Amino acid sequence: MNENQPHTLRSDYFDQVYQANRDPWNFETSPYEREKYAATLAALPRLHYAEAFEIGCSLGVLTAQLALRCGHLLAVDVSEAALTQARTRCANLPQVDLQLMHVPEEFPSQLFDLIVVSEVGYYWSAADLGRAAGRLIGALRPGGQLLLVHWTPPVHDYPLTGDDVHEFFLAKTAPEEQAPLLHVAKQRHENYRLDLLERR
Repeated sequence: MNENQPHTLRSDYFDQVYQANRDPWNFETSPYEREKYAATLAALPRLHYAEAFEIGCSLGVLTAQLALRCGHLLAVDVSEAALTQARTRCANLPQVDLQLMHVPEEFPSQLFDLIVVSEVGYYWSAADLGRAAGRLIGALRPGGQLLLVHWTPPVHDYPLTGDDVHEFFLAKTAPEEQAPLLHVAKQRHENYRLDLLERR
């Protein structure tokens, strides 16, 4: 946990970032992002997910690829500037529903077969991570999968690291039968990690 930045980063932080640069993390052009997206999709063991939820969809680069595996994909972000680009990118994908949503304060009421939390968990405070985790787990159908993908080096203005986020969820995969999640798969790359969890 970053003691110098203990609070969840809010929408105005991201709005300022997108105003300064339409693609601030080079989602559209970075070889790192391209390889990570490929690894993300390859890590999903099922060809099709009827109901999926992507938190922090940003410009919709991963969203457009993920949508091809989904019957319906709810993709959300806290930045309207990012969503404007995502709507253009996903305009020909009728199964994609893009919404402005502040998780964990706001959360959909439905259940999902897949939830993707990619490069977003470290923006939450430790307290909000705990709240989000409870809601995420509760929103998974039995057998539903939660895919976590995060950059692991620390960033000075992020409340948490990618490892903080993943280890928090992995604590809910203890061998005891009462643990809500199973740890299905893991990958560790030079600058990011990927963990696939499944609701018991």
